[in-house]
Amino acid sequence: MSLLSIQTDSNPKTTEWVRDPLAIAEKLSHIGVLFERWEAREPLPDDASQEMVIKAYQSAIDRLNALYGFQSVDVVSLNPDHPDREALRSKFLNEHTHDEFEVRFFVEGRGLFALHHDDQVFLVLCEKGDLLSVPDGVRHWFDMGIEPDFKCIRLFTNPEGWVANFTGDAIADRFPRLAEFLEAR
Repeated sequence: MSLLSIQTDSNPKTTEWVRDPLAIAEKLSHIGVLFERWEAREPLPDDASQEMVIKAYQSAIDRLNALYGFQSVDVVSLNPDHPDREALRSKFLNEHTHDEFEVRFFVEGRGLFALHHDDQVFLVLCEKGDLLSVPDGVRHWFDMGIEPDFKCIRLFTNPEGWVANFTGDAIADRFPRLAEFLEAR
């Protein structure tokens, strides 16, 4: 179940919990973040190829392409056996920005996005069916957990794909990781 928690950036104590997907979308729209729920046109097998996944969500992808002019679309999948999972997790846990949208749609699994806007931190638990589009310049980080298990569609306006500008701020260390967030909900 999708979940939003809002805190101040100086105190990781939750000031507000939002569970309804429409209410989450409305809260995040105030900071320029798009949150949507998508459904596949047809069921996908667990071992679905990148082409099968993209085809299942093609109409939603085409709609976003028409709005934002994405240059590339791919599918990334991580599981607990991935040899680089610890290094990838560590990299994404550092606050950063992008010069383009960061768009992720969760086909399977879940992850925790943290969006740092003004003096607030929005922790967004994204699960299967959730799309999150973080605008360029928004400070954020992502926790896939100690044992990542997700499949995401990624959309890029930059043909180079994921390029981060790390802020050097250690703010992410003060906020809950995915496991702690799940325990608190």
